[in-house]
Amino acid sequence: MLRPPVLPEETPVWDGEAREAALERKFRRFGPPLALLLAKLFELSPFGHFLQRTFLSMMIHELGHAVSAWLLGYPAFPMLWVTSIAESRSWPWAACLLGAFGFLVYLGRATERRWLVALGSALLALELLGVLQPAERARALITFGGDGGALVLGTVLMLLFYVPPGSPLHRGALRWGFLVIGAASFVDVFSVWWRARKDRDEIPFGLIEGVGLSDPSKLTEDHGWPVATLVNRYVALGVVCLVVLAVAWAYFGSQKSEETSS
Repeated sequence: MLRPPVLPEETPVWDGEAREAALERKFRRFGPPLALLLAKLFELSPFGHFLQRTFLSMMIHELGHAVSAWLLGYPAFPMLWVTSIAESRSWPWAACLLGAFGFLVYLGRATERRWLVALGSALLALELLGVLQPAERARALITFGGDGGALVLGTVLMLLFYVPPGSPLHRGALRWGFLVIGAASFVDVFSVWWRARKDRDEIPFGLIEGVGLSDPSKLTEDHGWPVATLVNRYVALGVVCLVVLAVAWAYFGSQKSEETSS
């Protein structure tokens, strides 16, 4: 039997999982920084900034008011340009939230999911601390929670980009939408307060038609916060959020492909 003098090269084996893991690693490394850069470019354009604030960051701003109210024991319902907040603290509402957060801890232990235990425990601690705040301080924190919530919730949405492969958020590509919304919300708010360090005219003082005083005006006029304190608190919160995001990016972005896909 005659054989060819040179055997054909072996056909390389297709390793789809390895390629997907390598692609996922690139997404994790470049996705959040590019989302922040794109959000900043939109923020620098008047029309882009209008779209960014109207359709993305304003929703997170109002949700920030609502979440702050919930954690302080006040029922609240967020809408596009305003959040309806109860005049007084509701103890039944606070008890329901404490029960829900306690159930998260129980569920996490029952299913051996430590992240769920940590989440439930953190929310329990925040709710318990929140309901102990005097009414005057609680109202100030709810007001601060608009832009403050936009910074924190925007960061949380961006961190969801690092959910494990195979999870519902990863499979359905929802994490990409959360990344865009989170980056837009964070950049829109943080840019204002960063510039306000040197230019107080950047602060949106004044009246909002159909709503009343803006949040900065409420905090300075109704709650007596000095302007410098107002600016410093927002900037400090934003910097903390950036540090958290940077740590997550450094950790998840540097993972080996095999670890990412596992």
